[in-house]
Amino acid sequence: MVATKITGVMGGLAPVAPISTTERPDPGIIVNSGRTSTSSRVLMGACLGLIGPLLRTVPINRATIPVGAVAVDLLSRLRPEPHGIEREQIQLEGFKMEMVRPAGGSRALRHGALLYLHGGGFAVCGLQTHRAIVAGLARRTGLPVLNVEYRQLPGSIDASIDDCVLAYRWLLRHGADPARIVFAGDSAGGFLTFATAIRSREIGLPLPAALVGLSPLLDLDYRAKEGYVNVSRDAYIPLKGLEAVVHLGAEHAGPLDPALSPVNAELAGMPPVLLIAAEDELLRYDCELMAHRLTAAGVPNTLELWRGQVHAFMSILPSMPESRSALGRVAKFVRTAVEPAQRARTA
Repeated sequence: MVATKITGVMGGLAPVAPISTTERPDPGIIVNSGRTSTSSRVLMGACLGLIGPLLRTVPINRATIPVGAVAVDLLSRLRPEPHGIEREQIQLEGFKMEMVRPAGGSRALRHGALLYLHGGGFAVCGLQTHRAIVAGLARRTGLPVLNVEYRQLPGSIDASIDDCVLAYRWLLRHGADPARIVFAGDSAGGFLTFATAIRSREIGLPLPAALVGLSPLLDLDYRAKEGYVNVSRDAYIPLKGLEAVVHLGAEHAGPLDPALSPVNAELAGMPPVLLIAAEDELLRYDCELMAHRLTAAGVPNTLELWRGQVHAFMSILPSMPESRSALGRVAKFVRTAVEPAQRARTA
């Protein structure tokens, strides 16, 4: 099915007030209107029957986060290592990264690169858990992908942003052309995708060629989502879980600073954006709000919605048919974003 693109055409600043429960600006398009795959239905059942009830029952705090992190990491090790890639470990001060390249592909960063920031509620996941989706993007784009294991809770979200900016600086120092770099991330990593671009611009670094948010968290104001219809529809993400994460990572020293949320930033002049979310997930709210404000700021953007899927489905099961299709669409977007710079080099 051919998707319709939502493109920003208006100038000026976007409004700061949250969208109401009845207003649905820039609602995006449904990409998959047909039947869902068997693996997709199994994943949905697991989220509804096991993961969702667990996350709604177990509190998220300083005591439970380390236990959850170990459990998620052990589960991820049951997944076979991705094929067709080459990996290089990189250690920076306080955190580590991994460069993932398609086997036999170009090793020169000047030809282009992705900066990938994993999800996990700023609390769990890392290089191992997201290696499969990173490998899938490397194979599909033919570009090296820098997978970043930034510092997480119980630290601050601001510290996570600092690490991601440092990872971007590393790419630039090693010869990457910002006009051929794309930032991408899922869930909390989607937040960091935008926050890293915004922070980079604030400190004088060049913006990347494009941004990709996969089920991204973009508004830390959990109270604004209380009346949103998908609060009760999301297969496994509870609003109280989001509240706990924000309290630990952004409200520990006082009230939430609205400026920390990417939806409240000065968005004019940002690079093109691709947003992908599940139709019934809680963070569709964030995607709709961001698409609305990007459009108002004149930033080209596309919001794609996937029916019958769960939050961050493409990072949970990258081999699922719907995930493969979504990642193929991301790869096409990435290639389109970096090709102008390549043509300029060879002209």
